[in-house]
Amino acid sequence: MQVLQVQMEVRPDPAEVSRARRWARSRLAGSGIGVDEPLAETLILLISELVTNAVVHTGCPAVLRMLFPAQGEGGGPGAGGRGGRGPGCGTVRVEVADTSDRAPRRRCASEDATNGRGLELVDGLADRWGWHPEGAGKRIWCEVDRGARGGLGAYGTHEDVALTGRTSPHAPSQIGRSRQSPDQVLT
Repeated sequence: MQVLQVQMEVRPDPAEVSRARRWARSRLAGSGIGVDEPLAETLILLISELVTNAVVHTGCPAVLRMLFPAQGEGGGPGAGGRGGRGPGCGTVRVEVADTSDRAPRRRCASEDATNGRGLELVDGLADRWGWHPEGAGKRIWCEVDRGARGGLGAYGTHEDVALTGRTSPHAPSQIGRSRQSPDQVLT
């Protein structure tokens, strides 16, 4: 399967998080995902969390990468008639690579805490996520299967999840359950 890949370099500055969100929104439309689709909101939230973790917890530059199924291969315009899996299908992968050798770690945030929930959100929203060492640093990634749960409406919005806790199949009730891939290295 061919994949469309886009990437941006991220400086170790918290202001880069909003720049990464703007950049990602501008790339979604070119991939066949409308910025007003619930999937786009989910991807932007995931990107925000992964980039925040990279710039806040490592203090190192990073690279944000998004990988989309190529058009006609399960997701882009024209997918329905060219042997793809149909319109709206395919996996979108988000990766953030940094030069820190510190492994990502989940935190147990209290109800009153204003941070410490990033990986819990990633676990709750992504279909799969993990990390692996890469050179002197690491790559943390997550994947969202577009259309795999009965259409884009199944994703809900992060506001819906925050308000009701049950709009998305990845609502907070599933947080804490690990969905690891074979290439995830645990140390």
